[in-house]
Amino acid sequence: MRKMTSVLRDLSDHNMVHFIIQPQIVARTLAGVFSLVIFASLVTEGYQNLTTSSQLHCIFNDNGAVCCYGITVGVLSFLQCLLFLGCDVYDTCITNHKFKYAILILDVTFSMTWTCLWFIGFCILTNQWNRSTHSYLLGTSAARASIAFAFLSVPCWGYLAYLAVKNLWAEPPVPYKRTLDEGSVALTTLSTSTSSSLPSNMGFPENVGAASYPSTPVPHRLTLMNTDD
Repeated sequence: MRKMTSVLRDLSDHNMVHFIIQPQIVARTLAGVFSLVIFASLVTEGYQNLTTSSQLHCIFNDNGAVCCYGITVGVLSFLQCLLFLGCDVYDTCITNHKFKYAILILDVTFSMTWTCLWFIGFCILTNQWNRSTHSYLLGTSAARASIAFAFLSVPCWGYLAYLAVKNLWAEPPVPYKRTLDEGSVALTTLSTSTSSSLPSNMGFPENVGAASYPSTPVPHRLTLMNTDD
């Protein structure tokens, strides 16, 4: 018993366990599993044929667009779950603030988009299944499974959108930094405008000795001559 307790304590202290039990990881994993079940059910049993014909028809009121919608949305949402799970794994390794901020914006956008798409898909699948004649021998379990998991995907993706918005608000905005090019442009513009506004004769002359001064004529001095000799 003590050994089992120590093993559980070691597992609880492990970083991988802390990563797996995060609400965002759990919700994203469930969303991926739901998407996998939906498109796998529609691919395997979503198209059936009558006993009198070999042509395959969609089990949802013979509407092939409904099956295509469920398969397409399921595949894309499953791939998105895998992509963002990879981003969550390497979240601590991402040091670029702009790249991390862009990932959060994409997470918010895609989570809200898939919430709306799965709600629309649930309504369409339910409506078309109620209108179906149920003349096919197989496919009932696949239809019910796709409807049920489409309904469960709506709150799951909605919760992911809520967590993504929360993380986006907690992330500080990308700071604006003036680059060296902007500073040089500003300084160049300032120096050009300043130098152009100054008069051209400012400063000292290049040759001080060559400066011209007004000259006055030197008067002739009278010299007294000694005539006693």
